[in-house]
Amino acid sequence: MTSKKTIFLAQPRGFCAGVVRAIEIVERALEKYERPVYVRHEIVHNKYVVEDLRRKGAIFVEEVDEIPEGAITVFSAHGVSKKVISDSDERKLHTFDATCPLVSKVHKQGQRYADKDFEIIMIGHEGHAEVEGTLGQIDGRVHLIETVEDVASLKVSNPDKLAYVTQTTLSVDDTRDVIVALTEKFPSIEGPNVKDICYATQNRQKAVRDMASQVELILVVGAKNSSNSNRLREIGTEIGINSYLIDDASGLDPAWLENVDRIGVTAGASAPEILTDQLISRLGQYGFNNIKLLDGIEENVNFNIPLELRQMGENQKHIG
Repeated sequence: MTSKKTIFLAQPRGFCAGVVRAIEIVERALEKYERPVYVRHEIVHNKYVVEDLRRKGAIFVEEVDEIPEGAITVFSAHGVSKKVISDSDERKLHTFDATCPLVSKVHKQGQRYADKDFEIIMIGHEGHAEVEGTLGQIDGRVHLIETVEDVASLKVSNPDKLAYVTQTTLSVDDTRDVIVALTEKFPSIEGPNVKDICYATQNRQKAVRDMASQVELILVVGAKNSSNSNRLREIGTEIGINSYLIDDASGLDPAWLENVDRIGVTAGASAPEILTDQLISRLGQYGFNNIKLLDGIEENVNFNIPLELRQMGENQKHIG
């Protein structure tokens, strides 16, 4: 007799091109250089990934003053401030920038506005590594806001010279209400085109929304400090489905499975597929042996790694 218990796998899920690129930069640097490779901040927000790279020889630090002069150093996918770059130059560090190209695009957009004497409003989460990096990349006055309530209390010098940028791990849906509030309060405000929003964030959130009507429980594989992973869980909860964010299969509480036959599984953009596979295996122990891969957007985005690391061999890896 075939079990009715089914796992619905969201598509897409897991690694995005920016995360793949960042990890590959660290791995190639470890292959190429005999001396230690240092990484400032978690390369991506996932403990499994960080520990795997640490086993291969990467040394993770929070600040560049912890790195010996002249050492090989990788900046994380979240991006860094100009001060971090200048501090690295002072220490004569040999650096590789693993900043996601979409994050770098936000930096450039913000600076272009600042060069025209615009005040910048950044929509994002205070304390997030990407936000700190972006704030430190823009020369000019930048206001950080997160909610519609923040807009109400926002005061600017010149409403006619105002622009906004957004944290890449926020989707169009996440920022819509805030942007509407901004445009109502400041009709002349300028901002990026919708197509500039991170494709991976948008696609993963859409996949969860599409999956929600078919499942009774949603499990999101991802780190607690991962903004995009947290948002996937929040979306499920907002729709009215019990949703949980877990680091890996060990975080599964069997009590969640009581009277549940259909489970939706997805993973944040920095969660490797092996963690999803392990969760599926554990769910199989509770009778969830039917697996249905849902239709979704097929991602074919690739980002180049630095030329110095690309020249290591004839075969350049591209994973999208």
